[in-house]
Amino acid sequence: MAIETKNLKELQNTEYSLKKIFTEAEDFLPLLGTDYIELYVGNAKQAAHYYKTAFGFQSEAYAGLETGLKDRVSYVLKQDKIRLVLTSPLGQGGDINKHIDVHGDAVKIVALWVEDATKAYEETTRRGAKPYMEPTREEDEHGHVIRSGIYTYGETVHIFVERKNYNGVFLPGYQKWESHYNPEPVGLKFIDHVVGNVGWNEMQTWCEFYGKVMGFAQIVSFADDDISTEYTALMSKVMSNGNGRVKFPINEPAKGKKKSQIEEYLDFYNGPGVQHIAIATDDIVETVSKMRERGVEFLYVPETYYDDLLERVGDIDEDVEVLKKHGILIDRDEEGYLLQLFTKNILDRPTMFIEIIQRKGAQSFGVGNFKALFESIEREQAKRGTL
Repeated sequence: MAIETKNLKELQNTEYSLKKIFTEAEDFLPLLGTDYIELYVGNAKQAAHYYKTAFGFQSEAYAGLETGLKDRVSYVLKQDKIRLVLTSPLGQGGDINKHIDVHGDAVKIVALWVEDATKAYEETTRRGAKPYMEPTREEDEHGHVIRSGIYTYGETVHIFVERKNYNGVFLPGYQKWESHYNPEPVGLKFIDHVVGNVGWNEMQTWCEFYGKVMGFAQIVSFADDDISTEYTALMSKVMSNGNGRVKFPINEPAKGKKKSQIEEYLDFYNGPGVQHIAIATDDIVETVSKMRERGVEFLYVPETYYDDLLERVGDIDEDVEVLKKHGILIDRDEEGYLLQLFTKNILDRPTMFIEIIQRKGAQSFGVGNFKALFESIEREQAKRGTL
């Protein structure tokens, strides 16, 4: 459904509510939330250890040689409502090897929880989606799951998961992953949004895809003058389903004096793909503190960012000195405010990072923080020689 949108500066000066926009999406699927995110990685066992240690994920399920799989192995990690699946190939050749060779470790699947996976497939393919997986019934002694899937930007895939008739661990074909090593969670709650980077002049095409094919509404639009520094710029639009549980910002490069973070991503990823996963927490200070203790590196925010913070965002519940200590960014919209912080790239290629976000009413995405954030990213690019 096409609706009129405004950039965030306009939204901040009106009574226009993002909650109103959510209701205007055609939620014909409908989506109940993010079911899991699957990454294809070179070594799933070691990657699982990293995500458990650094981010506090717990062992949930496993599939591999011991469960009858001959071509791949998958470790499933869980923290609150978040599931990560880490999959590696067990032999040469094949699609997983090819994906890793082209993209490095990367998000392949953003799986969406639905009431009816067959209907979701039929509705989206009828509207023009490229099929990835026809509706497939998978079952074991714990019941059955139906999954289907479509392609989105690049080689990224959406799998629709219908699990109302299943009470086993994760999916049929997986067994419970017993491990004595399960570090304490760090307070991560659920996937807030997943950001995709696409090529030059492709953003509108993929926004129209989410609008036409999946019934999403565009809730925010950022032009290059909203998201720019002295050297680089990008453009972004945010698409959301009707209940607001699934939000996909889409970025594209914009002209600047130097190479932007989006251009760097596209060069190293070799095409469009998932740039970062934003994960919600109820206490960003505690979460970030625990992650730092476990070795997670975050982007540096200059102390001068906090000099006029309260003048920019108004009263907040948190101690500014504590936020300053951890480099946490703050922004406000007409619904409230949010706190956010971004890790440095967590992979060898500069292609993926994690955002930690705490929303205190705000429905937006921190436009007031973009300049400070992108200057921090530029400092990292300069170290890599890719700015």
